[in-house]
Amino acid sequence: MATHLPDQIFRPSSHLCVSSRRLNTGKHAGISVFPFKPFRNGNIAVKTDKKFIKWTLRLSLVEQSPSTKSTVDINRLVEFLYEDLPHLFDDQGIDRTMYDERVKFRDPITKYDSISGYLFNIALLKKLFTPEFQLHYVKQTGPYEITTRWTMVMKFIILPWKPELVFTGTSVMGINPENSKFCSHLDFWDSIENNDYFSFEGLLDVIKQLRIYKTPDLESPKYQILKRTANYEVRKYSPFVIVETKGQKLSGSTGFNDVAGYIFGKNSTMEKIPMTTPVFTQAFDTQLSNISIQIVLPSEKDLSSLPNPNREELNLRKVEGGFAVVSKFSGKPTEDIVLENERQLRREALRDGLKPKEGCLLARYNDPGRTWSIIMDTSMLKCSMFAQLCCEAERLMTR
Repeated sequence: MATHLPDQIFRPSSHLCVSSRRLNTGKHAGISVFPFKPFRNGNIAVKTDKKFIKWTLRLSLVEQSPSTKSTVDINRLVEFLYEDLPHLFDDQGIDRTMYDERVKFRDPITKYDSISGYLFNIALLKKLFTPEFQLHYVKQTGPYEITTRWTMVMKFIILPWKPELVFTGTSVMGINPENSKFCSHLDFWDSIENNDYFSFEGLLDVIKQLRIYKTPDLESPKYQILKRTANYEVRKYSPFVIVETKGQKLSGSTGFNDVAGYIFGKNSTMEKIPMTTPVFTQAFDTQLSNISIQIVLPSEKDLSSLPNPNREELNLRKVEGGFAVVSKFSGKPTEDIVLENERQLRREALRDGLKPKEGCLLARYNDPGRTWSIIMDTSMLKCSMFAQLCCEAERLMTR
């Protein structure tokens, strides 16, 4: 159920940044909603002190008097952001002339109150990380408000293991009605509940991603992270090819020798195929009666260029890709641990309005070049649990 602020009439001035904000007490499928706390003085607050992030103002164009009517072209600003934001971290950079000199920037751990501070923050991220910004959509969410959804992937190059930090969320862009420039930029992360500045939850989320979690430096199926919460990721996978055979349990190794033998040269042309990661074990139904163990093949290979298997029980198959909800865990993946992770992942996805299909995948990220016993039985094993999503995720994450 959504709760709306009542329409209020307020005369704009050159020193006022206006944004309308919809309060929501629930969660939409695939998109985190961060409810605002009620204000002591009612439903309306205007930025007059340091608590800028707490303000919200519902402004109705219809109810404004003719003397205060704005000529803001929201559609033009939406198209501008589609063109400009992809340059956030490249050499071209964003167009600073579209921002007020006193633009207010807030995220859970950073704040600036000028265009120079805003640009300094961008430059600092470029220096410490190698940011990759992915824009999913831009849309109007109020008379003087535009909301964007994005993913940002950053590799912290200072640390020797170069950890990869991933943030997904929304940015609420407030518009000055007098000059049609952006006067505020508020970031909301999907991975935390408290998005106020300064959020210790946000700081801990950053620190958690700096831990050593190293997977083999081998090719892996390509995917885009559309949403990262505290407990799972929503990913969009590109197509890839696998060699597979029948398995017995999600956590088992039955059939692994056969699929590994295929890439080590036991095929029709005795071709040795480069190793990849992960090793997948897939259950196609809830009863776990149909299990497949799989090795991903290099992306330059397609079904027509691969040698035929020597064994009848092996099969080459193209996986068409699609959407999956994924959780990560470490340790020995016993059947009980794997199934509990699958149940927990499914509960969390359903709670947030996502609808996983039947079945799941266990991904194990150890180097196939090691001994097979280490691949299947190690306390340091890096694992991910997958549940395939319905196509509705695409409508939620794109324009």
